[in-house]
Amino acid sequence: MTPNTCFNAHVLTLFPEMFPGTLGIALAGKALEKKIWSLNTINIRDFATGVHKSVDDTPYGGGAGMVMRPDVVGRAIETLPENTPLYYLSPRGQPLTQKKVKELAKNDSIGLLCGRYEGLDERVLKHYNITEISIGDYVLSGGEVAAQVILDAILRLREGFMGDQTSLNQESFENNLLEYPQYTRPNVWKNLSVPEILLSGHHEKIEQWRQKCSEELTKERRPDLWAKTTEIK
Repeated sequence: MTPNTCFNAHVLTLFPEMFPGTLGIALAGKALEKKIWSLNTINIRDFATGVHKSVDDTPYGGGAGMVMRPDVVGRAIETLPENTPLYYLSPRGQPLTQKKVKELAKNDSIGLLCGRYEGLDERVLKHYNITEISIGDYVLSGGEVAAQVILDAILRLREGFMGDQTSLNQESFENNLLEYPQYTRPNVWKNLSVPEILLSGHHEKIEQWRQKCSEELTKERRPDLWAKTTEIK
């Protein structure tokens, strides 16, 4: 990652109108206005030929649904700037983790290919050596929402995006632990009180309490993460 360099996001999609979407508001929207990052949407349909501008066809071997054509998608991919890392959003891809997000955030540009229908012709992935990424074990109608999730996660790690970068070190998944519970005013709400330790002003004890809460939450809700934590210890 080059300090103070604009992060360039290139999204290949059949629905460019879905962008910037959630990335056009709040912190991401402000960062876009300040040119901390840029967004280039590439409409895959623009590269289709023929009267009907067809971008898909029936799958060889039979089966339900349609498959995105390799010739059309290939022409769209070849408009990307040279050496742009390209990823395809797919439920069969590598799981998106905070570790993976940190790896992606080191790039100053990235390409995200959004699938639709029953998916993409496998030859595209092989020819362009595209890595597949999954945001979870479920199926979406297309990759656009997943692309926004990935970009939001990346942008938070880019220099100049967050007002207080130190807060990133206390969030969930840092050190394989879930984040501790948070509280604010009023001290009592619906007969529920803020834990006394947080009102004590004793910072060392507060940190110990937060660490204990993080560990207990991780053990209870994400035993897979807790196992990794104990391995490191």
